[in-house]
Amino acid sequence: CVCEKNKRVTNCRLENGQCRCDAIGSGVTVDCTTLTSKCLLMKAEVMGSKSGRREKPKDAFEDTDGLYDPECENSGAFKAKQCNGTTCWCVNTAGVRRTDKHDTDLKCNQLVRTMWIIIEMKHAERDAPLNAESLKKFFTDTITSRYQLNGRYIASVLYEKPYITIDLKQNSSDKSFGDVDIADVAYYFEKDIKGQSIFHNNAGLNVSIDNEPVKLEKTVVYYVDEIAPEFSMKSLTPGLIAVIVVVVIAIVAAIVVLVLTRRRKGKYVKAEVKEMNEMHRGLNA
Repeated sequence: CVCEKNKRVTNCRLENGQCRCDAIGSGVTVDCTTLTSKCLLMKAEVMGSKSGRREKPKDAFEDTDGLYDPECENSGAFKAKQCNGTTCWCVNTAGVRRTDKHDTDLKCNQLVRTMWIIIEMKHAERDAPLNAESLKKFFTDTITSRYQLNGRYIASVLYEKPYITIDLKQNSSDKSFGDVDIADVAYYFEKDIKGQSIFHNNAGLNVSIDNEPVKLEKTVVYYVDEIAPEFSMKSLTPGLIAVIVVVVIAIVAAIVVLVLTRRRKGKYVKAEVKEMNEMHRGLNA
């Protein structure tokens, strides 16, 4: 059988009339009738890039921003603590780092839930704005049908030319058994927008509003957790040092310019006084 909702699988077979496959990298059995968890998808993506299993265009280069080899539970959920060698950090249910990086002694007591995901997109320059109602209908219908998310988790679809913002909200008490997770939906959606579809047919998402294709230039995803992240000022230290260095250099440069200017002015005044004294002596003579 073919896993229509996930091409990053192997060993597909029919079980009780349903297609089930093993996720690449973890071997966890996935249900092909629904979205695969983000953790298993990330692990498969890392394993695929390591083994060279996937075909890549000759000019392709790897974008590793935010990509790591995650540790997943048997359910497909992220483990609260993730490590890369001797460096560890805590993540939320979307697998996004929510603490500073520490050594392996780091304790992550719980997997904090991401309850709100904000997807912000920017469309290409155009003369007239898009129809806001048509845009809202397109994205609402797409998210509920293509990604199987219950419409009640779509909090809003806002349009302020050229920005499109989609709010997905789903806290732990709202989520019912069998509901897809908003973190998985956002991951599938972002891959579709970037032309890296996870679906078996590789068909990305063609955004068309009122039968007019819309080109999206930039997509950013923001995460809001039920418990605030635990970043310290240490992560800001390099930036602060850079700012201080720039300010100090600017002050030193200003002082040097001021000193040089005063010296030149002083020489000019002394020369002028000397010339005046010589004129006076000439007149007296």
